[in-house]
Formats: sequence, structure tokens, C-alpha cells
Amino acid sequence: MGTAGIGWIAGIIIGGVAGWLAEQFMKSNMGVIMNILLGMVGAILANTLLSVVGVVLTGWLGYLIAGFIGACILIAIGRALKRG
Repeated sequence: MGTAGIGWIAGIIIGGVAGWLAEQFMKSNMGVIMNILLGMVGAILANTLLSVVGVVLTGWLGYLIAGFIGACILIAIGRALKRG
């Protein structure tokens, strides 16, 4: 979150929103804490994956987009592991 230029409290709020959006998009049912964790960890995951191809997302909106993308990936991985 240091590279995104936002603080921890903003990271928690944006991570929660990103996790909630991913939860709605993927039609999943998670709690508030899980949404925050999915959004924050998802943002780290997505920023890492996107930086490999040369895309860097910064600021509030970039963190929200990365959190949403990463949370969707994490939900999909969780579903695949649950079925397998």
C-alpha cells in the first residue's frame, strides 16, 4: 500500500469496497472481514501480476481496480480448490 500512496485506514476501506464488489460480481457470500482481506490481498496480487506486464495502478482508483481484480481471482481460486 505504500506504493499506492494511500494510508492503512484508506487501504482497509478501499479493500473492503473492492472485496464487496468482487463478492457481488462473483455471486459469493462472505463477511465484512473476509471482504476487506480479499480486497487488500487481491490488490497486492493484482498489482504484482500487472507489474509483470508493465501496468502500474496507483492511487485510490487504481487500488480499487486492483483489489477488485485480485479479489475475483482469489474467489475463483478458492472455488476451484473447494471443488477439487
